[in-house]
Amino acid sequence: MELRDPAHVDTAPLAALGLVGGFLAARETGIRPLGGVVLGLAGFYAGRSWLAQSGPAATAGLSAVYLGGFGASHVLAKRIGAWPAVLSVAAVSAVAAWAVNDRHR
Repeated sequence: MELRDPAHVDTAPLAALGLVGGFLAARETGIRPLGGVVLGLAGFYAGRSWLAQSGPAATAGLSAVYLGGFGASHVLAKRIGAWPAVLSVAAVSAVAAWAVNDRHR
């Protein structure tokens, strides 16, 4: 098995997948750390592409949006519900990844 060249990876779907997939894995299995593993793996894979395609500053900003979305989803879930919160932060993270990184490819 070999990872794709980071210069040829679309990261917006990865950002959304990490947040939604992490939530779903934790929710459906009852194993919260499993959700963190999904979140971390998708974030790492997207991050290596952000670094290769857009440099360290963009990587730091997109990582902050991605991880900040994870934290914000917990706060937002108390106000609007779990699924709307996760979908909202996943959409913000995906749009940011597309705007900063993917659309320039």
